[in-house]
Amino acid sequence: MHISGQVVFGVLAAVSQVLGYQVQTPPLDTEWTYKVGTNPWPEYPRPLLQRPQWQNLNGIWKYRRADPEARMAPINESFANAADVLVPSCLESGLSGVQDINVTYAWLTREFTVPHDWTQTGRRIMLNFEAVDYEATVFVNGRKAGFHRGGYWHFNFDVTNLVRVNGTNTLYVYRNICSSPEDPHVHVFDPTDSMGYNIPMGKQRVNPSHIFYRACTGIWQTVWMESVPKNYIQKLDISADADGKVKMQVATSGGNDKVSISIVGDEGVSIMSHEASGNTPIEFVVDSPKLWSPRLTYSDDEVTSYTGFRTVSVGEVNGIVRPLINGKFFFHFGTLDQGYWPDGLHTPPSREAMVYDLEVLKSLGLNMVRKHIKVEPALFYQACDQLGLLVIQDMPAMFDGEPKPNAAQQAEFERQFEIMIDQHKSYPSIYTWIIYNEGWGQITQGYYPEYDLAARTKQLDPTRLVDATSGWFDHGAGDYHDNHHYANPQCGSPFYSLNSSPHDPKRIAIQGEFGGIGHNVSAQNLWKVQEAINAINQTYEIDADLEAYNYRGHILMTELKEQIQRYACSGAVWTQTTDVEGEVNGFLTYDRRILRLNVDQWKADIQALYDAAQGRTGQYKGQKALN
Repeated sequence: MHISGQVVFGVLAAVSQVLGYQVQTPPLDTEWTYKVGTNPWPEYPRPLLQRPQWQNLNGIWKYRRADPEARMAPINESFANAADVLVPSCLESGLSGVQDINVTYAWLTREFTVPHDWTQTGRRIMLNFEAVDYEATVFVNGRKAGFHRGGYWHFNFDVTNLVRVNGTNTLYVYRNICSSPEDPHVHVFDPTDSMGYNIPMGKQRVNPSHIFYRACTGIWQTVWMESVPKNYIQKLDISADADGKVKMQVATSGGNDKVSISIVGDEGVSIMSHEASGNTPIEFVVDSPKLWSPRLTYSDDEVTSYTGFRTVSVGEVNGIVRPLINGKFFFHFGTLDQGYWPDGLHTPPSREAMVYDLEVLKSLGLNMVRKHIKVEPALFYQACDQLGLLVIQDMPAMFDGEPKPNAAQQAEFERQFEIMIDQHKSYPSIYTWIIYNEGWGQITQGYYPEYDLAARTKQLDPTRLVDATSGWFDHGAGDYHDNHHYANPQCGSPFYSLNSSPHDPKRIAIQGEFGGIGHNVSAQNLWKVQEAINAINQTYEIDADLEAYNYRGHILMTELKEQIQRYACSGAVWTQTTDVEGEVNGFLTYDRRILRLNVDQWKADIQALYDAAQGRTGQYKGQKALN
């Protein structure tokens, strides 16, 4: 016997009533657009807490517009004439199959079955969402399973008691337009930057313009179910330092009963075991740490995870405050990584496509990416862990203008900021958190919230550095003094420009953004939206051809190298990995078909940065990413 059912998600839009899924022609496609198929993102979506019994709910769903005034899930309504839509995808994207712009409300539905043995011997059924933008209220068979707010965070609900063993099950998800999560009985809601709202939204805009892009609405990361025992491991926080000390906290559903931890080496052999109580801090030491994974057993539950051994700290080297990895100064150079795709917007076409960007950066010799005011699927951070690319992780920004957030909006931003840290602090590649970018949503009169937020970050995660204000309104909080300047760098230097401030020698000097030089391409590689094309000339600098682009890149990289040699520069972020819509300043074009770089030149210029750092400190031994 199987439990059959129907999943309905609420989101809203002007629906294209085309039956039968097909990719809609996006303003620009990629080599992966028409290879996605109807079974997208089949990979296990939660690499830090894996179980064998799970079921992917991605694929073709039904989609239709919803009544924004409705208060109840459409239990008895037919979806026979609804359009087919691909999940996960932004409803505004070509990959979705509907490509509806400025979506606010809708319903989505699909049928699914649950294996009969999932309901045996007291097991529980968990329904997991990796990300839904922006608010979601979930009903199963007309009864509320739960509510979630925040477009970048994973969440789940125990739906065991809501499903029927015999008969049809219907699951509804929709956004909420109420002001508090205590009253979530209205439709799915995604205001983006609509008047009266100020939410963590990154670069999404209802009306995109140059550095702001088409919004994303709906289920844009994997939906899946899993079977767990009555007593199960709910969450695992794990970190490990260069000396082999491991710190864990295992959240369990059954209190502080014993948890058995087996450490498995790279050949699958158990090298040590440890027992501790659930829901309490755990510490132990692994001798001569190498590649290994912990396997945890609690009651009848068994999960696997992984970690990496490294220590991130701040220290003074030859009189200059530096970031340290495992006790040594490590010059960090990477790109501003926006994570947008012309066919999927927030959702990459596939894991292969997503990792392609990272592999290009790695092949050039970069050792870091700054994940810019967006949060990626968990598999992105796993890929960075595997490739050895460090990650500076931004908090998705609120609105960049006036008015500034009110007290309730600020409190919600801070709540979601803590969620970001809590959900990502076990990925070893992440080494720095950014709170604010260029003053967007940053309160600068009356008080400076970044001081309390930086202190709170250190409480939640003492293993990483904090960049309180990347660019612009710096009042002295956090571990970094972060300068933004286009096109030339001003890194730890005795000169600065508008919206920056003099270098603070008490903190790490980093060039949080620079470069940004642009090169226009033929129409076949451009985002074919007229407003975006009209904005191309807003690029910080346009170079007429690739010869000029690479010449200018060499000049700016040489300036950065000289600032490393002369001043206190400890890291830099080049804008950017790829073009995005009307921005044409990426290493790669938006469709990933053209790499603008003279590869030999750029590899040499990047290596020269690491060599300059070695010359300053005598410690640095060439560019080596964490592996």
